[in-house]
Amino acid sequence: MTQTKLELLNNLFDRWCGEKVISINRLPASGSSREYYRITGTETRVIGAINADREENEAFIEFSRHFRSKGLSVPEIFLVDLDNNAYLQEDLGDTTLFDYLVQVRDNGSFPDDLKKVYKEVLTELQKFQITGSKDLNYSMCYPRSSFDRQSMQWDLSYFKYFFLKLADVPFNEQSLEDDYNTLIEYLLSQDTDYFLYRDFQSRNIMLRDCKPCFIDYQGGRKGALQYDVASLLYDSKADIPPEVREELLDHYINNLDHYPSVDKRGFRESYYGYVLIRIMQAMGAYGFRGFYEKKTHFLQSIPYALNDLKWILRNVDFPIEIPTLLQVFENLLTAPKLKRFKDKEGRKSTLTVSINSFSYKHGIPEDPSGHGGGYVFDCRAMSNPGRLDQYKSLTGKDKPVIDFLNQHNDVDDFLGSTTSLVDMSVDKYEERNFSHLMVSFGCTGGQHRSVYCAERLAEHLRESQSVRITLWHRELD
Repeated sequence: MTQTKLELLNNLFDRWCGEKVISINRLPASGSSREYYRITGTETRVIGAINADREENEAFIEFSRHFRSKGLSVPEIFLVDLDNNAYLQEDLGDTTLFDYLVQVRDNGSFPDDLKKVYKEVLTELQKFQITGSKDLNYSMCYPRSSFDRQSMQWDLSYFKYFFLKLADVPFNEQSLEDDYNTLIEYLLSQDTDYFLYRDFQSRNIMLRDCKPCFIDYQGGRKGALQYDVASLLYDSKADIPPEVREELLDHYINNLDHYPSVDKRGFRESYYGYVLIRIMQAMGAYGFRGFYEKKTHFLQSIPYALNDLKWILRNVDFPIEIPTLLQVFENLLTAPKLKRFKDKEGRKSTLTVSINSFSYKHGIPEDPSGHGGGYVFDCRAMSNPGRLDQYKSLTGKDKPVIDFLNQHNDVDDFLGSTTSLVDMSVDKYEERNFSHLMVSFGCTGGQHRSVYCAERLAEHLRESQSVRITLWHRELD
């Protein structure tokens, strides 16, 4: 956070309510360049947003005011300063639908209470799509006013160049483009006269007092109903079981009885075409953010996306001929570069990765396997939360410290580089039937940065590899 941003938000808050600012804390970064700050005053708390893209800001503000006029649960916009790319909006809390999902799931189950929330979310979605579409100023949409041929071509090219190319998946470019055009023609032949939320997934749905509220619809445009349903039900890391997906899909379709103008039969027949283009858009993002930008937490979604594609290939008959595209999906399931992301549960690995955090004051941990080698990564170049009083008694496993480190782009860059090296070693070690790899993260006290990095690496390997993992925080233990 720079001083100018702090001053800007402080001034906006003062203009809006006149209260003294107690704290301004940046929220964890997401996949975009927008920055969000929680501003706490003596009696009031709001979210301050800073985004250099004026057109995107204008779309979000216009849509927010329109949806609130329709009675939809979106944040209220309090004060806008477009000349300085900033605005204040209502604080909807910290609990997303994804947070709730992780909290209530047990051994992969999908309890009834969670289904109930998802059904309520799908019911509210229809209000956005159908009721919210009425009188909406689509000229404010950014970057396109509809999910048209150009939008679809962008998404499909994103998948081709940032996932297929970077994952070394072979394809015939002309044949693939021919199938792309067939798919696009089919999707555009459906009813596309509704509001398409665009990124309707569990992290963009807040739960406040057990009721859903909605954010991040600034990329919305005119389009088909099916796309947003596919976005929610094929949200990769939500990992909704296939039978639950079908139950939720039935709920959505049955609830369309409240909107007689909607062609329910046509919706179901073309639904999986929209599932395909949504999955491809998401995988393009995983490739760009993960393979290209080295933000490895995006790679953790790949195993779920591959499992979804496998289920679709085995269970869905498409009403159009797209043989090259379907063969590309089959090739994804056997691509050598993606082997560590596929069918983890069925793979047996003899490799154990030992992950440690430590303090350099007490020396580097010894390798108990006797093999030597592995990696030792120095975390001391990162910003140190241990220097700040509010974090001194906490560790890298505590949410305030995690949020602090998530705010810094250099942390993502560091972890992207380290996890790429570890992934490469894991692949080679497994090929050669090695039994042990040791990875250690060190910092000054062994309490904050090294612990955080060790936890993040362990999370990455659990999601993307089949290896056994041991995790030891030496100074904490």
